[in-house]
Amino acid sequence: MSSRREFISLLGGASVAWPLAARAQQQARLPTIGFLGQSTRSAATEWTAAFVQRLRELGRIEGRTVAIEYRWAEGREERFAEIAAEFVRLKVDVIVTSGTPAVMASKKATSVIPIVFATAGDPVGTGLVASLAHPGGNATGLSNQMVDTGGKKLELLREIVPGLSRLAVMGNIGNPLVVLEMSEVETSARTFGLKVAKSAIRRVEDLNRADALYVASDPLLNSNRVRINTLALGARLPTMHGFRE
Repeated sequence: MSSRREFISLLGGASVAWPLAARAQQQARLPTIGFLGQSTRSAATEWTAAFVQRLRELGRIEGRTVAIEYRWAEGREERFAEIAAEFVRLKVDVIVTSGTPAVMASKKATSVIPIVFATAGDPVGTGLVASLAHPGGNATGLSNQMVDTGGKKLELLREIVPGLSRLAVMGNIGNPLVVLEMSEVETSARTFGLKVAKSAIRRVEDLNRADALYVASDPLLNSNRVRINTLALGARLPTMHGFRE
């Protein structure tokens, strides 16, 4: 009888322990955000700090109630697809990113995982969403309308460079948004009677043929902004960027 009671007691203890173990395993995995950074961690410090702070204000504390998997593409567009595929394998609950190329790569990788983009220029024109009112699909976010502001930025350049007649435009034509933005800038430049140069710019001497430089915002160029600005400063060339950093 003693052995029988010990066996029953053991089963009773196990019946309590097994559910506890199962619940612990279920609770071990926190809701996970896949954060696809288009440039570098250092370049996105302000973005990530604001993101984590707002999550905290909403009761989502990193490491306690939510997990964040950070990945950085360092301006290399081939990395977008690699990172997006990795997030699909990790089964993250949502992908957070910014920039048209990164969003497009994420949409190609999954039609199920929700994608939230902090910025994307002309998401309708580039096919990211069906419409601003009804995005459809699995992606939504904020549009910064970079294409629409191209002409306005050119007007600012004309104000600070009164004798502006030759404009150098730098952009990554592999980015569909940049193609749209450069087209807008060229159209505006023609209405102002400006000559536009879009040839490759690799040295300070290459900038001497222009009165000002317009840089179309893009992960590749944002990641190389120090090099670009060094060249522009060396040529004493007024430069227009899309973002403060």
